[in-house]
Amino acid sequence: MQSYDYIVVGAGSAGAVVANRLSADPRNQVLLLEAGPASHPWSRIPIGFARLITNPTANWLYAAEPEPSTNGRRLPVPRGKLLGGSSAINGLAFVRGQAQDFDTWAQMGNKGWSYEDVLPFFKRMETYPEGDANFRGREGPLRVTNPSPQDSVFAALIQAAAQVGIPYNPDYNGARQDGIAMSQATIAAGRRMSTAACYLDPIRNRRNLHIVTGALTEAVLLDGARCTGVRYSVGAAVQEVHAEREVVISAGSINSPQLLELSGIGEPERLRNLGITVCHPLPGVGENLRDHYAPRTRWAIGKKGITYNDRGRGLGLVGQAARYALFREGMLSMVAAPLRAFVRSREGLEAPDLLLGWVPMLTEPGPKGPRIARESGMTCYAHPMRPESKGHIHITSSDPRRPPAINFNFLSSPVDASLTVQAIRIARSIMTAPALADWRMTELGPGPSRMRDDEILDWVRQAAETTYHPVGTCKMGVDAMAVVDPQLRVRGIAGLRVADASIMPTLTSGNTNAPSIMIGEKAAAMVLAEAAR
Repeated sequence: MQSYDYIVVGAGSAGAVVANRLSADPRNQVLLLEAGPASHPWSRIPIGFARLITNPTANWLYAAEPEPSTNGRRLPVPRGKLLGGSSAINGLAFVRGQAQDFDTWAQMGNKGWSYEDVLPFFKRMETYPEGDANFRGREGPLRVTNPSPQDSVFAALIQAAAQVGIPYNPDYNGARQDGIAMSQATIAAGRRMSTAACYLDPIRNRRNLHIVTGALTEAVLLDGARCTGVRYSVGAAVQEVHAEREVVISAGSINSPQLLELSGIGEPERLRNLGITVCHPLPGVGENLRDHYAPRTRWAIGKKGITYNDRGRGLGLVGQAARYALFREGMLSMVAAPLRAFVRSREGLEAPDLLLGWVPMLTEPGPKGPRIARESGMTCYAHPMRPESKGHIHITSSDPRRPPAINFNFLSSPVDASLTVQAIRIARSIMTAPALADWRMTELGPGPSRMRDDEILDWVRQAAETTYHPVGTCKMGVDAMAVVDPQLRVRGIAGLRVADASIMPTLTSGNTNAPSIMIGEKAAAMVLAEAAR
């Protein structure tokens, strides 16, 4: 059996980071396993996320189970399936979250995860030339940019937000998150900065790093209470490899709990019912699933020439393609939601609890996924940032190729429903502010006929989608339902850790890619520190 010091399962937002940092020491032999291909042509182009959101080559294309909060719809759950994982197909927004997010984790018993503890890892991972150096990194692998509101559409929205009491904030990843701002993005020189591009491409020549793509990890191998390696397949060929030191699972919030359950780690009765031998009882595996459930309010605009609907069709799209090819600028180089606001639902809160994001166009269903609509308009999504509703993810078969069942249980917490309505009302207040009067705005969704809370919530159940931020299914903690401890070690099993968004005990305030990369940095540091003892 082939042997390595460390085996990393999953080359996504966290896994690529772990592999990079562990292999920096040439004495460490590191194996990185990725189920998908090495790359995809659309991945490096920022607007490529629109083509990859339904692409089975680069995307697991999961779907959630129908539930009352979605009116029986099966919501899409895209997850990256290539080097870089979801960082290679996402909307490219860079949001760390609030200091309170991480201080809450520490208060839950997760020593070492306060904002003060994680800030050095956020700084270590990024190169960001602006902002306060007390909060921002200057020399990290990940290049982050901060576009200015040059386009008149964004300037008008910033002015409208100010008119309803939401100030402009030049760095929501700095000292405070409050306010409206252009979206900081993992884009540089018009190219996507995935963890594949930033953490793996520069180190491909390391002789001690072995990357295997197209490798589906089917189980971790256990010898009693110790993990000794993994079993994976490439096509029909199945191979077992040994880990001298540790296995780090970084397969993401869907696949990490799936892999643990396939390996006999989970709630015993569930595993037995599927014919899986129980190797280690751990009832929290797959529980505590959280995501942002976000209605997209829709607005038709009578004033022409200001949205992507006017510029991104026909000859306009040809012009945008030429602009990108020549200068790496324009619509094809933009983050998915170029403008966002972090706001408070009411006075007296310590920090923002709602997120609004603007996409300067309307989309419509197409044969290959969403496409730019003919009608000129704008989309504004609005949702609570720290939802209390919790669901679960569990396997339904012992076949590793069969997707697990995903149940979000959205809006099951009354506070989530109330805050969702409030977020929509704030979006309405901005979109109807005096600064936008000459846009000749018409509300398409929820629509002016839906004014009461129950009417708005009925529309939310019909129309809302996730923002593709699943977390929490291998929760970090010290309670009986925790899957990993604060060192990210799977409870009760030596030599096995989980390092990805699944370990988050609660959702962070915003997009989850940046915190996932931070988790990879911190996990690698903990692994190396333990090895040095």
